[in-house]
Amino acid sequence: MRSFIGTHQVVSADDYLELALGTPVELWLGTEDESEEERAARLDAARDILAHPDYRDLPDDVARIAAQAIETHAPELFNVIPLTRPTVRQHRAHKGAAA
Repeated sequence: MRSFIGTHQVVSADDYLELALGTPVELWLGTEDESEEERAARLDAARDILAHPDYRDLPDDVARIAAQAIETHAPELFNVIPLTRPTVRQHRAHKGAAA
């Protein structure tokens, strides 16, 4: 089954995020192999985007999307199994004479 948002086909979770935010996810999170120069340019671009009136609600939108994802997937995210306490065994010495 294929998923579409508008005319865009959604292939991965990152596609949903990118379409919801209107910007690539890598712009906000970066990549593992980015240089200091690339990181500085990425952060400058992010600041420019946040300064634009069309994106002034972006931080609130991100928080809302994250809260919805947590609410939707809470059972899987917080599937905590309590550990049982080990029983404490006390060694009792046997009193008596050896034969």
